[in-house]
Amino acid sequence: MSDMITADLVDLDLSADTKEAAARALAERMVALGRVTDLEGFLADVAAREAQMPTGLDGGIGIPHCRSEHVTEPTLAFGRSAAGVDFGAADGPADLIFLIAAPAGADDAHLTILSSLARQLMNAEFTAALRSAGDAAAAAALIRGEEPAPAEDAPEETGATADTGGTADTGAVSAAASAETAPGSTGQDSGGPARPFRIVAVTSCPTGIAHTYMAAESLENAGREEGVEVVVETQGSAGFTRLDPAVIAAADGVILAHDVAVREKDRFAGKPTVDTGVKAAINRPGELIGEVRDKAARGEVTAAAADGPAGSGGATPVERGGESGEGYGTKLRKWLMSGVSYMVPFVAAGGLLIALGFAIGGYEINKAPSVMDHFVWTQADSWAALLFQIGGVAFAFLVPVLAGYIAYGMADRPGLVPGFVGGSIALTINAGFLGGLAAGLISGAVVLAIQRVPIPKALRGIMPVVVIPLVSAAVVGFLMFVVIGKPIASAQEGMTDWLNGLSGANAVLLGALLGLMMCFDLGGPVNKVAYTFATAGIAVASPSDSAMKIMAAVMAAGMVPPLAMALATTVRGRLFNAAERENGKAAWVLGASFISEGAIPFAAADPLRVIPSSMVGGAVTGALSMAFGATLRAPHGGIFVVPLIGNPLLYLVAIAAGVCVTTALVIVLKGLRKPVTGTSAQGPGTGTDPSAPTPGAKQPVAA
Repeated sequence: MSDMITADLVDLDLSADTKEAAARALAERMVALGRVTDLEGFLADVAAREAQMPTGLDGGIGIPHCRSEHVTEPTLAFGRSAAGVDFGAADGPADLIFLIAAPAGADDAHLTILSSLARQLMNAEFTAALRSAGDAAAAAALIRGEEPAPAEDAPEETGATADTGGTADTGAVSAAASAETAPGSTGQDSGGPARPFRIVAVTSCPTGIAHTYMAAESLENAGREEGVEVVVETQGSAGFTRLDPAVIAAADGVILAHDVAVREKDRFAGKPTVDTGVKAAINRPGELIGEVRDKAARGEVTAAAADGPAGSGGATPVERGGESGEGYGTKLRKWLMSGVSYMVPFVAAGGLLIALGFAIGGYEINKAPSVMDHFVWTQADSWAALLFQIGGVAFAFLVPVLAGYIAYGMADRPGLVPGFVGGSIALTINAGFLGGLAAGLISGAVVLAIQRVPIPKALRGIMPVVVIPLVSAAVVGFLMFVVIGKPIASAQEGMTDWLNGLSGANAVLLGALLGLMMCFDLGGPVNKVAYTFATAGIAVASPSDSAMKIMAAVMAAGMVPPLAMALATTVRGRLFNAAERENGKAAWVLGASFISEGAIPFAAADPLRVIPSSMVGGAVTGALSMAFGATLRAPHGGIFVVPLIGNPLLYLVAIAAGVCVTTALVIVLKGLRKPVTGTSAQGPGTGTDPSAPTPGAKQPVAA
């Protein structure tokens, strides 16, 4: 394995009694060789990967691994524990522990080498040789392949793996496939013996380094033992080579062993399919092969194929971007966030156009006649009216877009029609934002229910263009107009009246609460709830004074975290590492533009200090903004729309106060850490925060 592992990276007498201690002991060897630059940051990445899924495997193997910004080159450390360390395997502790460290930008060649180790771990003679190795140099040489373990008897090859850098040969299988009868045939050549049962499989894990390739090897070995042809596509970190369509067409069944979404899953529609986690393929491949053969014998196929064009074509957009095994609560949050994320551009465009209209023509511009009837090219008021009316049209899409794309997240494109219809009805009956949420969820549920109804094959072609839009729109329209629309509209009216009645201490408390929410997860779901709540209040032709105060408080609080981090790195730069100081420069611009995500690199590196400090500062700013009576008609823009703000000077004072509070708290909390020791500013024991993720790790979106 090249120089990825040397004798210095081997500990044959690992004394750790926990997986955290084992990872630390092996990582310290990497630090000593300069392979890891920040011990604590790297171990945090290892722990984050471990939290996704335990890395223990049956047979006494633990493979903690991660991709990390703190790794300089692909590295492997090996430890052998006499007492064993619990890595979560079903059969007990691991005595062979491999710590795999890959740089965030590791090249395909190195990752392919790491994948070959993962495959070797499925070889019992290889692991036996490691258990009997007498010294570190011999163990390292064995892992590098310089002293190969005795090879198993090579059975007749029936499997191949499609992965970047691998040796997959799907050509032979493709040729065989072309000579076979079409899928669904008896599986016999004319006058010849029955061909073997054929399975195509996909394996993938969150990191794409170890489990992905171990699962592939395990499935192939089990296939050879049972006389089944298994061709595996490994969707790992090194990329993936798509299975030949002819191989998929000729397959009798499919195994999807994954812990992240399978890419291009629709290729396997219409096949008997077993969908499971990646560890199941490692630990019980024979059972999975048996399951898919049983499904094929019963004639079971995937739901997408059964629904045909009427279905959604496989996983929904939200499911394609998520992980398998997610609970309903997680999916619900993602459905709602899908709607919000599509709505935000309409909010920004429409709101800023309206704000510009007010800035040019004054607050009476909302009473101007339609520019269709009156527009004078040389009059500023006509241009102001034009901007205002375009913005109003854009704002009119907010609730329908919210509802439509919630339904889209649930049921893919078939959900769009009932979602938009339901959202428009919510506007018609004055059910507002709450009505849009309900319409989106109902629309998605109705479409999913329709797709589960067995449909004759002759009617499947008209399902997506006629039947589903017709039935779902009618059902959603009935529910919104007749059943739930009026109660939701009443709730919306009550909430609006309550907000309009807020004054004094109640308004200040609301501002503080919204400030806390805006700074809790910096662009995440809680942040978006507060932001959507505020924008919904001003998405009308004549928003109330309370609604505009709420919008001002929300935007002010959202600007605090990145501005505070920028200020802190400026006044006390020694408390931050080089990457954070560089991120601080960008945070000035992001904060000024109302992009809360500018503080994410700091929060990710030191959440226990940065997030509470940001929440306190955000609460101060939100409360002061409400107390000062600042108002805002634009839903975005940061300091660039300050001229459009009511009481702009006091508004800036509120922001400055929150920034100063957050900055002071961060500096104090970071200053309470142990003083720097040692020679490396980022080495173990320094007390320096792990370096932040790269600024591009998460693209900023509207705060």
